Amino acid sequence: MSDDTEAHNGEARPIATVDAVVLVLDEGVIKVAVHRRPRAPFAGALALPGGYVHVDEDHDAEAAIRRILREKAGMGGFYLEQLGTFSGADRDPRGWSLSVAWVALLPVSEFAPEDPEVVLIDASDPGELAFDHGSIVEAAMTRLRGKGAYSTLPAMLLPELFTLTELQHAYESVLGIRLDQSAFRRRVAEMRLIDPTDELRRSAGRPAKLWRLAGPAGTFDRSIGGS
Repeated sequence: MSDDTEAHNGEARPIATVDAVVLVLDEGVIKVAVHRRPRAPFAGALALPGGYVHVDEDHDAEAAIRRILREKAGMGGFYLEQLGTFSGADRDPRGWSLSVAWVALLPVSEFAPEDPEVVLIDASDPGELAFDHGSIVEAAMTRLRGKGAYSTLPAMLLPELFTLTELQHAYESVLGIRLDQSAFRRRVAEMRLIDPTDELRRSAGRPAKLWRLAGPAGTFDRSIGGS
């Protein structure tokens, strides 16, 4: 966000930005990426990664947030969808503002920001964040939980290849419930959500078969947690 609201024909323009709720699954906990703001307003407070649209560089708001995540967090190769627009006179002490917010999902193994100020915190309890970013995180978690039961979004938190146990744990973490293993695997097979691979995950125990999504992230008309 800029230091002041620009004027146009004698009238103040709203502050317009894009912000991202970057979510990862880390040891069974959904976490969100934040950074500490170096300057006012809210200097020293934690905030979501975001910034201005560059009108001479960004084709649209999605291009802007992809650029910002690449520049500020060194991120690429993530699932992205628009969350909504957050606006009002009380969001920013510098003036009336709006932000187009996005949800980005990626495996924790792919989260390797170049900036050490970009860290992960519990998305369910992020504490007080700058601006209205706490409300944006809450809206993102509501979206993920609500949509997760009817989509393959939880798998976007996993690497391309995963075990059935890892897939079930991803759904359980997103939905906040325990799923019966037999029922979950039967439902996944019935809905043809995943394809087998020839790869194995070898560990101290029995090698586990690795799977991948059968197609791009999408929704379906039955709950993955249904009976």
